[in-house]
Order: sequence, then structure tokens, then C-alpha cells
Amino acid sequence: MRDDQDRPPLRVHWLRGRLVEPHGPYAELDVVAETGSTNHDLKQAGSRDRSVLVAEHQTAGRGRAGRRWVAPPRSGLFFSVRLRPEPVPPTRRGWLPLVAGVALATAVGAASGVAASLKWPNDLLLGPRQRKGAGILAEAVGESLVLGIGLNVSLREAELPVPEATSLAIEGATALDRDELLVAVLLELADVERRWRAAHGDVEASGLGERYRALCSTVGMDVRVELPNGAALRGTAVDVDASGRLVVRDGRGERTAVSAGDVGHVRPAQG
Repeated sequence: MRDDQDRPPLRVHWLRGRLVEPHGPYAELDVVAETGSTNHDLKQAGSRDRSVLVAEHQTAGRGRAGRRWVAPPRSGLFFSVRLRPEPVPPTRRGWLPLVAGVALATAVGAASGVAASLKWPNDLLLGPRQRKGAGILAEAVGESLVLGIGLNVSLREAELPVPEATSLAIEGATALDRDELLVAVLLELADVERRWRAAHGDVEASGLGERYRALCSTVGMDVRVELPNGAALRGTAVDVDASGRLVVRDGRGERTAVSAGDVGHVRPAQG
């Protein structure tokens, strides 16, 4: 009974009234009790631009590099959004998960009262210990992009998948209502993505590059970047460039830009 009381189901009709046209920015929103992966389902569905699929329980959720993302039913928000940003050229679409990170950190921080920042490229860090509370995965499907987000809301310490994770409840959030949190995140995402799309993906012209850098706790940190070939790059993360790559300056002053696809892990150098 405790989980039923602490973790009520989402109010589908209320969510649609807030988020779906004509009153909201999204074309459609569906909530399912359980699925393997909302990203997989939306990729197969051929859904419209700005379609949303939410799962109360996701049994085969994935993060970047195929990492599993599993949590108890109704303990978080697990959803995907399909976007068809035709004005944005393919060379600029790599910024979408970073842009989504701006929306996620902004909305979660404002709605929950918990300090939120971003670990490059798009992990959401919560609280003073800056532990991971959410992840974002973007996948291309033809001319569209499917953006998956998983946010830990009411998970308890014993339910965390790894010690480095956390949840809004653990961090003492002032609000844990999943309906309100989902609305806050999706409205902020719609606004940020609209600005990105209107600027044809130019994050500097839209101001989103500056917002991302301000939220990114990796910038300014001494880091160790583990590359897929087994090599490690040590230095200071000094910037995120126009392509969304992390710029690292080593001890000799040489700057190297690395993309998310070329990186296994970015972690504090002392770790």
C-alpha cells in the first residue's frame, strides 16, 4: 500500500489538458502502464512532430552507450518526445540533447527547489553532492529525432541502481508531484526547443549556448576523459564549442575538443 499511496498514477486527462493542442504545445500525449522503452516505441510509431509517450514503468530503458536505466513503477518520469526540426540542419542537431538538458535543469530546479546542474553532455546532477538524478538519450529516426528522458523522483536510497545516483526525494525536494513536474519539464522543453528551432539550431544566436555553459558544472573542472581506445585525456574543461563538444586544455596548454560519441566517461581528475 505504501507505494500506491506515495506513487499515484499520472492523471492522463489533466496532462493532456495542460500540454496538448489547442491549449498546449504538443500534438499528442499518451501514457502507458508499462513498456520496454518509450524511445523504441516512438521510433516505431511514425508519430507526429511534438508527440509524447510516457511510461509508468519502463523495463528496458537505456541511457547513453547502452547503459540500463531501471526504476520501480511510478517512482520517476520516463518519457520520450518525437521532434521533426526541419529548419535545423543535420550538422547542428547534435546540440538537441544539450538543449534538452537546459530545459530539464531549469524546470526541475525551479519546480523542486533542488539545486540542478548538468554534467557534460546532458546528465542532470542534483543537490550539493551533485549526484545523477536524470539522463537524456537522443536518437535520430530519418528526419526526426526521438528524445528520451528519465528522471528519478521518489526513489529511496535502497532503490537506487548505483551509489552515484540520487532522486528528488533523497535531495529533499519541496515538490514531488509527478504530474506537475512533467508539465514543468515539457513546457520548458517546448519553449527551449522552439527557440533552438527558430534560430535554425544556432545555439549562440538563440542564447542557449550561454545558458548551457552556465548550467554545466563540468566547465571549469579538472577532468579525466576516458576514450574508447583506452587512452585518457587529463586537463581542465574550459568550454563547450559550437558543435557541443567539450573543450579540454591539458597541462601544456593544448586544447582538445571531444564529442560525446568519442568519450566513455568524463569524471573529476582526482577520481
